[in-house]
Amino acid sequence: MRRSQVDSGTTDQRLLDSRGPSDWVHTDPWRVLRIQSEFVEGFGALAELGPAVGVFGSARTRADDPAYDVAERVGAGLAEAGFAVITGGGPGAMEAANKGASEAGGISVGLGIELPFETGLNPWVDRGINFRYFFARKTMFVKYAQGFVVLPGGLGTFDELFEALTLVQTQKVTSFPVVLLGVDYWSGLLAWLRDVVLEQGKISAGDLDLLTLTDDVDLAVSLMVEARRGRGPTADVAEQPE
Repeated sequence: MRRSQVDSGTTDQRLLDSRGPSDWVHTDPWRVLRIQSEFVEGFGALAELGPAVGVFGSARTRADDPAYDVAERVGAGLAEAGFAVITGGGPGAMEAANKGASEAGGISVGLGIELPFETGLNPWVDRGINFRYFFARKTMFVKYAQGFVVLPGGLGTFDELFEALTLVQTQKVTSFPVVLLGVDYWSGLLAWLRDVVLEQGKISAGDLDLLTLTDDVDLAVSLMVEARRGRGPTADVAEQPE
């Protein structure tokens, strides 16, 4: 730095001077360390998780909503198939999936996010992490899940759904099934993608094949099991030409 840009103080002087302002803890260089710590904590907590599936759905799903029961059965079915179940750790459909997994003896994971209108992880989370940053949290979902089951939800669910689809479509992740559970709820979205987005050439026909729409919980679980088999070394050997 030269001329008027020269700082009259030094970095360690500001560090050791307790009388100075505390704004430095909110500046970008300090945020980098906080971001790094979130990745380190997430990797450390989930590195040995084993096969896992992400389950998304609305935090506003009530316990008397049929979607709550579906989410609970999804969590149990995935746990019985040997998957850990990862949700956003909140209430509603996320709570139901965590409850199903926990009661079935599986690993119930919640990746929470700091929000002004949601506090803490639901009581059925057995392994939980709270994040400040959405992008760190999203990385954990994609890195440690082998597929997504998406129940009826709102903007947050849409965000997670389309991010997953983008990663599959661009081949950033492979053998990664995405299942939409709730034919009545999701059919309108798929019709718009087909009749408007595809019709105008904004996506290709194969992009729609990345989604499976069903009301069948057993089918959703079986698709995750098939994808897990496809990731195994025996599948790769079997596909080699003789």
